Amino acid sequence: MAELGKIRWHCRRGLLELDLILERFNVQHLTSLDAVELERFKELLAFADNDLLDLVMGRLAVPDRRYENVVQLLRAV
Repeated sequence: MAELGKIRWHCRRGLLELDLILERFNVQHLTSLDAVELERFKELLAFADNDLLDLVMGRLAVPDRRYENVVQLLRAV
């Protein structure tokens, strides 16, 4: 439970558009992610704000197949 709180904290970004996407993702999907998906989401949160937004918006290709499931969920919110 504390880990999810840390993840939610890391979702606070410098771009409003990204904040809104991540907030909706947290509400809709965060608690239903399995351990692997949760780890991949944490890895994605390490991306720079602009890169993460470009990835979610489809302006940047998914850099590794490991992220595809989580990126699809992010794009769906």
